[in-house]
Amino acid sequence: MLEVADLALDYPDFSANYSLTVPAGALCGLIGPSGGGKTTFLHAIAGFASPSRGALRFSGRDLLGLKPAERPLSILFQDHNLFPHLTAAENVGLGISPRLRLDRGQHDAVAEALARTGLAGLGRRRPAELSGGQRQRVALARAIVRRRPLMLLDEPFSGLDPGLRREMIELVDALRRDEGLTVLISIHMPEELGAAADLMAFVAEGRVLDVAAPGEMLRAGRNAAIDRYLGR
Repeated sequence: MLEVADLALDYPDFSANYSLTVPAGALCGLIGPSGGGKTTFLHAIAGFASPSRGALRFSGRDLLGLKPAERPLSILFQDHNLFPHLTAAENVGLGISPRLRLDRGQHDAVAEALARTGLAGLGRRRPAELSGGQRQRVALARAIVRRRPLMLLDEPFSGLDPGLRREMIELVDALRRDEGLTVLISIHMPEELGAAADLMAFVAEGRVLDVAAPGEMLRAGRNAAIDRYLGR
């Protein structure tokens, strides 16, 4: 279980305070207007931002005292951050060893991650030789090869066509179910989560303003701020 309580961040032009509980193995969609604090929230969980107070626990373990690399999570950004001079397999291998010093078992883990994300046989290709969807699959393979139980995704598929976005969300959901991952995904179009999400959190003005099951969250009239966000 991910537990976030009164997690506060203060900047000269922006302040945030987050509270959210996500059950173990659940997929939670973060929705809300641009600039509302979704990315800041994910960065705080990942350790890229320093809260001034609050609590952050995963499976009962306090994460606030841990450096980003020590936290039991992987993160996938909108920009896939692949190195153009490395092959797909080497980019995935960076998730295990920044110096790419992999033993036989780790090479096997890279091959398995590529296969799990539909990239079997493409490990020797460089990013320029892959489609946009394939590059995002490489980034996803790099995230899952770390075998971390918590996955954070910050609008990772927004640059893809609608059909590919749905395909990638279905892939994330399948991996989540197979591996027992807890997933937070920030997404611009909440309806694209379909049946994948167990719950949604509406984030705006640096706060989690509402949490509910997807059908209830998107019900017209539930919340005026959500209706405005959805253009209703």
